[in-house]
Amino acid sequence: MGRVIAVANQKGGVGKTTTAINLASSFAAAEVNTLLVDCDPQSNASSGLGLVKDPERISTYHLLMGAASAEEALKTTVLKQLWIIPAHKNLIGANIELVDGERREFRLKDALAPIRDRYQFVVLDCPPALDLLTLNALVAADAVLIPMQAEYFALEGISELLDTVERIRGSFNPDLAIEGVVLTMFDDRTNLAQQVTAELKRYFGDKLCATTIPRNIRLAEAPSHGKAALSYDIKSRGAESYMSLAKEIIGHQLSVKEMAAAAAARTSPRTVTVNESVAPEPPAANVASATIEPPAAPPSEPSAEETRAEEPIQASSTQAPVEEIRGEEPAPASVNEIQGEQPAEETGPAAVEEIRPEEQGGIPAEEMDKSA
Repeated sequence: MGRVIAVANQKGGVGKTTTAINLASSFAAAEVNTLLVDCDPQSNASSGLGLVKDPERISTYHLLMGAASAEEALKTTVLKQLWIIPAHKNLIGANIELVDGERREFRLKDALAPIRDRYQFVVLDCPPALDLLTLNALVAADAVLIPMQAEYFALEGISELLDTVERIRGSFNPDLAIEGVVLTMFDDRTNLAQQVTAELKRYFGDKLCATTIPRNIRLAEAPSHGKAALSYDIKSRGAESYMSLAKEIIGHQLSVKEMAAAAAARTSPRTVTVNESVAPEPPAANVASATIEPPAAPPSEPSAEETRAEEPIQASSTQAPVEEIRGEEPAPASVNEIQGEQPAEETGPAAVEEIRPEEQGGIPAEEMDKSA
């Protein structure tokens, strides 16, 4: 389903129609099917894409009044992947005619529902007022893109718009989000522009678009030729800025989809594991019994392996005593000790000599013979 973006700001002269035309054209240039819906009775978005004023042509007025379908109101443009539903000055009468109508706030949403799936982006150009036309656009939208100038009065106007968005969320469209705030006719050389940018950054944070739209003469000249800026002069600063803005919005949408897919992937395995653990309890018992039987069958093979494993153990046991025996062979060290003890043998004879002198102690016996 396509994403519907309403370009809205109740303050006039901030570049809503210029942003709607060039943003939709940039989407189409990126080979994305895009629909531009002109909800402004001034019908500047229609003339800005080369459609001349024609009171007999089916317009947004017929959609809101239920007199025609969106399929009948579709018109082609110079860009192959860009379509438009034009407006007419009669659209201003819808504010009065819809006062007593049923589902007056949902007329545009119901009219776009049959063709919404054909387009990846649907851009709504809103009038500079908080009336039923803007209310219909905000109820039909998924998000609102707020163009504004870096001026003090623009800050006052955006506070009123945000209050309207909160009321719509509480009553008609709880999913309405803020696509972003884009600074138009921006001149970063002035201190005022830098101060307003800092204030918006502090309040909106990431919702403040990184892309700014500078003042550019080509943006002002392009509508007089019935063309978007990229068709009039694709190398102009204005055209490049809107193409950068389109890339930023597309990238934001892709990141949101990836995050949603990742969140779905995280939750899906949990449900699968729960189902597997609850459902197949009886088969699990059979599988357990089947797994018990195979180990009981091949005990012989493990025994062979065990014996093979024991062979190195026996070899090690036999080798161990050999090594111990070999370790005992260092008895030659004892030979050295014996050789070292040979002086002790020399001491043996010394002892004999000591004894022999003692044998000479028998002289007293001869003396005894002499005496005899």
